[in-house]
Amino acid sequence: MTHDVLIFEVSEKNFATLVLENSHKVPVLAVFLNISSGPCAALEAIFSKLAKEFAGQFILAKVDVAEQAALRQQYHIDQVPTTLVFQDGKTSRVELGQLQEDEARKLLDELGVYHPSDRMREQAREKHLGGDTQGAILLLTEAIKQDPGNLRIALDMVQVFIDIGDLDSAQSLFSRLPEAVQQGEVGMSLKGQMTVAAFAAKTEGLAVLQRRVEEDEGDHQARFDLAVCLLAQHDSQKAMDQLLTIIAKEPGFKEGAARELLVGVINTLKPNNPELAGDYQRQLGSLLAS
Repeated sequence: MTHDVLIFEVSEKNFATLVLENSHKVPVLAVFLNISSGPCAALEAIFSKLAKEFAGQFILAKVDVAEQAALRQQYHIDQVPTTLVFQDGKTSRVELGQLQEDEARKLLDELGVYHPSDRMREQAREKHLGGDTQGAILLLTEAIKQDPGNLRIALDMVQVFIDIGDLDSAQSLFSRLPEAVQQGEVGMSLKGQMTVAAFAAKTEGLAVLQRRVEEDEGDHQARFDLAVCLLAQHDSQKAMDQLLTIIAKEPGFKEGAARELLVGVINTLKPNNPELAGDYQRQLGSLLAS
């Protein structure tokens, strides 16, 4: 059974019907936006995508603040984008500013709009982080059978394979995903992890490299390889410390390879750990300016 995609342009005249009345049936996300704003356009695109994915399960009501000044004033909209969630005829939640897709999905999840397979993904993640990786793989396998169209499950499986060092399985599964998924934010992160892991596998290994660095602080090749191994183990902070040491002592090492890798790590950290990324970006800037 197919459902209609519930996306509407809302005005003062139809707000009561499309938003308030319908909110007794399904959650309504009233997004106040300015069509000329980049963040507004980005948020609209995310919610439109999700409205199609979860057709019939929530309403996306778009309010152009340039044309609907009365609604903007009535709901005290001081910045755009602002998202008001309506349930049972009342505002139940307010989200200020742009949301990333994972944040938008979390919002919908909390409103009861989700794929059952995503619940299985969460359970699998908990199992994996808790040490039951085999259980996580079995659960993800079952999730894929139940919902083959949810490609986030496959991305989770790739991450598990990377974490356990099974690069062949990770690369094989990743290569079968659509190009758009591979080029997405998560896909690019996984691709970077696989590249680092493959490079780390060609080094002498963490223990040997740590010993080499301790014995000779000027062995920048060993330090660089050590940073790669640390990244492969998701120890980003220690890896960045090693890279900063190389840049401080030999800025031109391997034609700027340490700087290039550090910048890549910083950019990867920005979405989820902006404070740490900002700290190391400032440290890098100070070194390059000195």
